[in-house]
Amino acid sequence: MAVTFYLDPTCPYTWRASRWIRDVAARRGENVRWRLLSLSILNEGREVPEKYRAGMAWGTGVLRVLAATDSRHGQEAFDRLYTALGERIHERGGDKDATTLAGAIADAGLPEGLAAAADDSILDTAVRASHDESQARVGTETGSPVTAFDDGPAFFGPVLAAVPPGDEADRLFEALRLLSTVPQFSELKRARNPF
Repeated sequence: MAVTFYLDPTCPYTWRASRWIRDVAARRGENVRWRLLSLSILNEGREVPEKYRAGMAWGTGVLRVLAATDSRHGQEAFDRLYTALGERIHERGGDKDATTLAGAIADAGLPEGLAAAADDSILDTAVRASHDESQARVGTETGSPVTAFDDGPAFFGPVLAAVPPGDEADRLFEALRLLSTVPQFSELKRARNPF
């Protein structure tokens, strides 16, 4: 079985979910296919609050770098770079700037010249194609993350208040995989911080 996980690297909820899916899949010997989703594309034509604009602009460049990483160096390198970025911005509260991006590229063991991809608008085509694929698989406009099992439909989420440990992580994985086999299933929701 394959898991496809669509992400915007600036989203903290996505970061938590990515750590969950990465851990569970690794323990089960399953692969995660990392794909891109853009909150900037999602919010095109909308009024975005000032406090989010700089992060979304920086995220556009990061998405380009992740697209370049995937095409030039493969999924393993993508995983290393996304992990290094997430550790810097989501775990250590690093600034969303060129220094953080360059540091993450170095942490991931990738060529420093990869940072130039942040300014390469040609990569927007690949980012948009992946984003559009995520939305088509969910069937409605939705945010980050998006998770899909095998070739089936995708879900928005999961949205996690914290990364679940061991058995809880496995139960969540199995529950989502099971729900993905029920074509009539649509949606579940509760408070973002249930505890």
